[in-house]
Amino acid sequence: MKPINTKTHGYMDYIMGVFLIASPSLFNLNHEKPESSVFYVLGAATIIYSLMTDYELGFLKVIPMPIHLIVDFLSGLFLAASPWLLGFSETVYGPHLTLGIIEIGAAFLTSTQPRRQIL
Repeated sequence: MKPINTKTHGYMDYIMGVFLIASPSLFNLNHEKPESSVFYVLGAATIIYSLMTDYELGFLKVIPMPIHLIVDFLSGLFLAASPWLLGFSETVYGPHLTLGIIEIGAAFLTSTQPRRQIL
């Protein structure tokens, strides 16, 4: 059994989405550069696909949890690699790498099925 249940992961998704969108300001980045755009795009995407995921905190429930976790993994991988892929590693790489690794870890540590509640 994986240590993160789907409901907890849902909360983590929305927190991460908001945190990614706020990151350019929090890390004092130029808002018009790729290092900020990556955060804005991935933050908004995280919130959108979380709203569409079939878990406790999803709204439309059209994306199965295993697919959601694959998207989380790929998003985290892109986020972690983005400073080198997009050529801004000389300016900043720490926040992108760290948050990307956190996303990858969450994808691997989350259950694909909700825990059954005993009544």
